[in-house]
Amino acid sequence: MSVLNMLQPRSGLRVLVTGGGSGIGLVIARAFAETGARVHVCDASQQALDALRADPANEAISTTHADVADKTAVARVFADVESKLGGLDVLLNNAGIAGPTGGIDEMDVEQWEQTVAINLNAQFYFARLAVPLLRKSALGGSIISMSSVAGRLGYAFRTPYSATKWALVGLTKSLAIELGPHGIRVNTIQPGIVRGPRMERVIAARAEQLGLSYPEMEAKYLEKISLRRMTTQEEIAATALFLCSPGGSGISGQSISVCGNVEVL
Repeated sequence: MSVLNMLQPRSGLRVLVTGGGSGIGLVIARAFAETGARVHVCDASQQALDALRADPANEAISTTHADVADKTAVARVFADVESKLGGLDVLLNNAGIAGPTGGIDEMDVEQWEQTVAINLNAQFYFARLAVPLLRKSALGGSIISMSSVAGRLGYAFRTPYSATKWALVGLTKSLAIELGPHGIRVNTIQPGIVRGPRMERVIAARAEQLGLSYPEMEAKYLEKISLRRMTTQEEIAATALFLCSPGGSGISGQSISVCGNVEVL
């Protein structure tokens, strides 16, 4: 196989993307579908899934409506995966929320628990059910967890988010060691400040917390990035594709920042 051909995933991969109804998850799902993969996504938003199915460009993507923090719903997702895909080669553990913005002494306990449930516990629920299927993958299974640059840097006033994203790094390192003998690779992608509606909400919340205007807050974010620009969703998707390509077959246990080198948060 030529080096050039090693840069794209093999056609026919069976891929599950959590939180794949919109945003980064949907861009990743579409990118895999473009390579000839059979893709299944789950999402907590029925509206997002309806919009996905209404677009003819997404005909290779099947869906399940599910709250990833609900163990019963996760089991239903895997029943659909086995029914529609007949197995699994790649788990893209993408679902997550921004969580609350505020000082630790002002933090609502329920919001903390919700962030942990969706950002961390759900990744465990999906991994534990995916591994038996990934062990059977003829291509060697792959798990990719979506962490964040906040999983390598401290993030004041966003402690629930940062804590869960750091935890995913430990989960990834541990699972890479545990599952490597079975040919299953486990890696984490750490996006930085990704352009899109979600980041706009984060900047707005942080601006309100610090008493700044939105443009002032956005400028402060960009000043912390060596490249002085936001990352795109397509750059995140391209990294996921590479990790599942023959060229990425020697990469496991790694946390890969796609962030333009965010220096500090």
